[in-house]
Amino acid sequence: MVNQLSWKIGGQQGEGVESTDRIFSTALNRLGYYLYGYRHFSSRIKGGHTNNKIRISTKPIRAISDDLDILVAFDQESIDLNAHELRSGGVVVADAKFGPTLPEGIDAKLFAVPITAIADELGTSLMKNMVASGASWALLGLPLDVFNKAVSEEFGRKGAAVVEKNIEAVKRGAEYVLELAGGPLEDLRLEEADGRQKLFMIGNDAIGLGALAAGCRFMSAYPITPASEIMEYLIKQLPKFGGTVIQTEDEIAAVTMAIGANYGGARTMTASAGPGLSLMMEAIGLAGMTETPVVIVDTQRGGPSTGLPTKQEQSDINAMIYGTHGEIPKIVLAPSSIEECFYDMIEAFNLAEIYQCPVIVLTDLQLSLGKQSCEQLDYNRITIDRGNLVRDLPELEANQLFKRYEFTESGISPRVLPGDKNGLHHVTGVEHDETGRPSENAVNRKKMMDKRLRKIKDIKVSNPIHADAPHEEADLLIVSMSSTGGTVDEARKRLEADGIKTNHVTVRLLYPFPTELFAPYAEKAKRVVVLENNATGQLASQIKLNVGYADKIRNILKYDGNPFLPSEVYKACKELN
Repeated sequence: MVNQLSWKIGGQQGEGVESTDRIFSTALNRLGYYLYGYRHFSSRIKGGHTNNKIRISTKPIRAISDDLDILVAFDQESIDLNAHELRSGGVVVADAKFGPTLPEGIDAKLFAVPITAIADELGTSLMKNMVASGASWALLGLPLDVFNKAVSEEFGRKGAAVVEKNIEAVKRGAEYVLELAGGPLEDLRLEEADGRQKLFMIGNDAIGLGALAAGCRFMSAYPITPASEIMEYLIKQLPKFGGTVIQTEDEIAAVTMAIGANYGGARTMTASAGPGLSLMMEAIGLAGMTETPVVIVDTQRGGPSTGLPTKQEQSDINAMIYGTHGEIPKIVLAPSSIEECFYDMIEAFNLAEIYQCPVIVLTDLQLSLGKQSCEQLDYNRITIDRGNLVRDLPELEANQLFKRYEFTESGISPRVLPGDKNGLHHVTGVEHDETGRPSENAVNRKKMMDKRLRKIKDIKVSNPIHADAPHEEADLLIVSMSSTGGTVDEARKRLEADGIKTNHVTVRLLYPFPTELFAPYAEKAKRVVVLENNATGQLASQIKLNVGYADKIRNILKYDGNPFLPSEVYKACKELN
């Protein structure tokens, strides 16, 4: 028996690959396995090769696997493109319809199952995904009743007849492949899972849930890959709590509407990807100048321009830190797990109101769209902090305005909501005095700039970095962000086995950079290796700028649209040691 394996299904986009993966992984989740998924899909609605890969384990995992145990193929292209991942003795379950063959040199078992033919016999070729699922599930020797329950949940809204047909498709696929194989394959039998209930979601769902828990009641957004699922989640959930979502005409309207709603007192957010954030930059500057809290999610994808809309990249770091013209206070957070997506959204809303500035939550496509297991969330950890929001204001003298932008030692001024008695003040995007009235006075300008920037000088953020540093002096300090942390952890196990001492720091606060916390780890390492999905080493540049040690820093870069594999990180670190 094995404690983990990888399963992949491939075919043409629109052919049922996504629904097959969803049901298969849901059933595994019901059994208590830990899962980590990766979607490879084209930037079009239908057509073009797509595949979904799931790693299944009895222990927590946070990275895709190097190899593959089972490949389910709806066409020959899926075999040709993915067979190289198969381990020796792996399995291919393919539709007999296209006469499947294995590429030369691939050592694997091929089971040609009449997937489409069985589905046609049952009334529609659309059920071929269930035939294929049943076949691969049966080879694992897992109980069909659990899988059938997942099928019932998926198709229940379509009526009992549809559910029964799909369950029959699962049964036929299972029976056919078991006859071919002579029963379940012993080298694919998984050890029993712990049976504990785990959450299983994509990062975007965790972001949406976190926003909801933080008290967000309004979202304005424009659809864009890979951020759209946040909006889709909140469209379903916010109305249950008295909130709403508005799909705006573009990203400029989305962010300005969010800023306006925050000014009005609601906790509000927007979410987009690189091209959308480019359009939002002027308005983000407005939030900085008017000291209006706003939370913005950037789900990074391949760029520039339209770039690779459905592929992995981490190339928005510089844009999120420096993108606005002029100089404003802002905070850039980078969660690195499903759990952190949830908790960081709550913190983002608190930080936005405490420091009265834009907070950008930076993820990447793999974290946003990769479906993963996570432990049950602790709702007792949720706290709401609205900062210096003043409600009971003293009477003002005649013609006097409230000092909304009052000079304070902390730089944080008292904030009021529109309509509050005695809270009358000006709001403008031009430079202004303490009451908000436009001012070009040189002394006032300097004082106001210093006040705004002073707000985040001593910022307090929970866990700005996550350090796993067992060695007082490490051969390598490996630095990661967002979705790459789990991949680093797996590579480190191999490096440690080779006698290479490694520490690992995940940077979770990108701006302002946590220099004092990071520096000791860099100082005590012989070499600092920075892992990132971009071509220019943007995270490494931030470390050089804020911490130093440029002579120690080396880059491991990948920008072909695919996430890092543990083996790639291991090999690159070995070469750099």
